[in-house]
Amino acid sequence: MIVSKVNPQITLDYLQTKRENQYFERKGLGEKETKPSKIAEEIIGMLNADGGVLALGVSNTGEIQDLSGLGEEQLSKYRTLIIDFIEPFGRVELEEIQIEGKLLFLYHVEQDVERIYKRKDNEQIFLRVDDTNRLLDRDVVRSLEYNKQIRKFEDEIVSDFDFNDIDLPILNRYKEVLNYKGDVLELLIKRHLAIKSNGAYRLKKAGVLLFAKDPEKYITSATLRYIRYEGDEALVGTELNVIKDERFETNIPRIIGNVKAFLKATLKDYYFLDLDSGRFNKVPEYPEEAWLEGVVNALCHRSYNVQGNAIYIKHFDNRLEISNSGPLPAQVTVENIRTERYARNPRVARALEDMGFVRQLNEGVSRIYRSMEKSMLSEPEYKVQNGNVYLTLRNKISQHTKTIPEPVLHVIQDKWSSFNETQKRILQHLFYNNKATIADFTDVTGINEKTIRLYLNQFVEQEKILVRLSHKIRDKNALYAFKRTVQDNKEH
Repeated sequence: MIVSKVNPQITLDYLQTKRENQYFERKGLGEKETKPSKIAEEIIGMLNADGGVLALGVSNTGEIQDLSGLGEEQLSKYRTLIIDFIEPFGRVELEEIQIEGKLLFLYHVEQDVERIYKRKDNEQIFLRVDDTNRLLDRDVVRSLEYNKQIRKFEDEIVSDFDFNDIDLPILNRYKEVLNYKGDVLELLIKRHLAIKSNGAYRLKKAGVLLFAKDPEKYITSATLRYIRYEGDEALVGTELNVIKDERFETNIPRIIGNVKAFLKATLKDYYFLDLDSGRFNKVPEYPEEAWLEGVVNALCHRSYNVQGNAIYIKHFDNRLEISNSGPLPAQVTVENIRTERYARNPRVARALEDMGFVRQLNEGVSRIYRSMEKSMLSEPEYKVQNGNVYLTLRNKISQHTKTIPEPVLHVIQDKWSSFNETQKRILQHLFYNNKATIADFTDVTGINEKTIRLYLNQFVEQEKILVRLSHKIRDKNALYAFKRTVQDNKEH
């Protein structure tokens, strides 16, 4: 049941069960910080961030309460808090709705790409980050001012846009998820992605990025490019090692879908050692959750006002690099990127969130870390260099499909239950590090050298799954590795 005339996405179920996030906040009677000045602070945070809806009269558990019990004097304070506590005057629409005879207030907040809002009485400035409201210091305010200037780009009008270039299937999908019943072009106006002047519709750049068949026609380098290199470094000239170069030149929703399908087909699998069962399970070269979130974040946070520089996915043998133009936004740093959030292109981010491409952008960064850790891979690396943001995903064990043949894997799996804990740790260490000495194994296991040597000889001579990489009979620095071919033991 749709309960809002302003935003048809808001249903009774939405009010009661929607997870609080960047765009939605519940405030129930009797809960902390619900006096008018505190509600004003929440609205200030939304004005300075990406906008949203604050529902007053809905508890954290989803209980629908009745504001009419507050009395007219107190209700009047909630009606005028926008004027009493917020400066400058912002685009906030108060909608009073009735649900089963109970009065609720919905504050519909539209983010502002130019101005910064503060409390009128004490000049405090707030910013909404995910589902929390942050009081900002002076340095962050300066960063916020800078990012406000960049944000103007997505609100600029594309005066020569040809509406025959609209991707209607994608736009109709957007209309469907928002429960909107009117004309799709009117929907673009309601979501601040277009304007109507003298009876003519005019699309904003955010609308072009989201819904044009070919945004590149209107916004230079609004594309994503994938480059596959042979080896671990990018070479040039006669040593050029590019083996695949693909460009994705369409709107952001389709880029996400196309890149997802492309990378799923392109990335290889590797074996993951389950220490409990001893089974080698095949998993992707990089977890989909990590690289897909990295791509979505790049598309959301790119500084599209920086012309001539596409988003890049550079694929090397040992890593995947995703880069986009522009520094990290507002209060986000490499150190706090897992917890902080500020959308450089809030209209783009909001539409993608509506369509289900992202739940929350900083959640996405956390998922990148979690999925890499779950896959036993290195921690993601973020850096800012030469005006660009880089995300690097490294795969320490992606080469094991090349170095460990199937027969060796089968032997390990078949005999895993017969190995003791020290033997298992020897194999685990080799699996993650490719090669190791007896000293390495003693450090890892805490077991004496004589016992380690006994187990290694067993793996070399009886099980025939390891090889000793040294011609010397007594070589304390001899390396051990998984056997690659039947010739290994004869050569060493």
